[in-house]
Amino acid sequence: MDLEFQHPSNIYCLAPCRNNEAQDIIAIGGDHSVDVLQVSNSACFRIASFHIGSRITALAWSSRAVSPSSGDKWYIELTAASADFGLHLLTKSASAPEEIFSFGGGLSGHHGAINGMVFCGGWDEDSARYVGTVSDDKMLMVWDLYPSIDIPSPFPSPSPEPDYAMSPHPDARPQPTAYVIPFPHPLRSIRAHPGTSKEFLVSDCHGSIFLTDWRTDPEDGDDGALRHSSVVELIEPTALAAAAMGTSKQWSASVDWRLDAIDIVGGVYGTKFSLWDISKLRGGLPTVSGSTFAEGGAIFRWCLSYPEHFAISTQSPSKGAILHVHNCNFVHSPPTPFVIRPKPHFIRDFDFLALRGIPKIAAAIGRSLVIFSIGVDT
Repeated sequence: MDLEFQHPSNIYCLAPCRNNEAQDIIAIGGDHSVDVLQVSNSACFRIASFHIGSRITALAWSSRAVSPSSGDKWYIELTAASADFGLHLLTKSASAPEEIFSFGGGLSGHHGAINGMVFCGGWDEDSARYVGTVSDDKMLMVWDLYPSIDIPSPFPSPSPEPDYAMSPHPDARPQPTAYVIPFPHPLRSIRAHPGTSKEFLVSDCHGSIFLTDWRTDPEDGDDGALRHSSVVELIEPTALAAAAMGTSKQWSASVDWRLDAIDIVGGVYGTKFSLWDISKLRGGLPTVSGSTFAEGGAIFRWCLSYPEHFAISTQSPSKGAILHVHNCNFVHSPPTPFVIRPKPHFIRDFDFLALRGIPKIAAAIGRSLVIFSIGVDT
């Protein structure tokens, strides 16, 4: 084991930053707060802490974030979703304390558990302006954090106490506005297109994955026929069949975009993982599928430094906190298992760090953040 950080509460989600100038920072969400950690070769130490007051369900980094290791003018900017359906923009700089700007709660935003969030892709100014969120309420909402007009909500957002030291004045900036795209089933995960700010990859709980061009007006299509602005729909046949027959279990769904080959999408539904090649649609069917945990896979992530590798976790404690790492060049070969903790521990969330070299994985297990390598230098 390389590094371990003990949090005072359970860790429910984590998000390593992928920015070139912030690859050594990671955010973790607990029972009531978000902590930002800087990772070195020998330790993890806290550089910011934001008290939200409710359990954190999702995190997303802005492209503006800069690590303290990159210079004196470092800057922390990310968003967090909480269990009371609230959304929060979190900022801190070298010269200013932590600030929390809350939005999107009450009847002005989601009314179901927020399962995923991400800033738009690409590297232009919009990559730090728009945030996509998906929820059990079957909605994809794209939030404009810097609207040109202020439309006040009659319903206040869930937020910390108004006199809390880190909370900005409610009139400090306009409330973000949201563009809403409805879907037929609860949504489980969302990823941004690596190269543009136009497209999101959204998965639902019934075996469908939607490549959604949210910036295209549906009325611009033939007779308004661009369904929910989704230009491509992929399917996982086993999960879709089980949902249609009413025999599906409460398995989660997780998808991810391969950054070095953006036509390649990977995901896990239940006991199956699948890879799709968008350039060869085949009716939306996977290019290749394989078996994963018998208890059901939970999270699918591509490796950043060795992009032919991907990892899958399970949230079942029956075999402990375990990850399977696959090589898509030998996709039908047995995966390499990494047992991080014995049962009854399990992994709530994990992701690859963006640091170059031997891949490192950050995993949330109970109150512990564990960071470890999946190989060795030769």
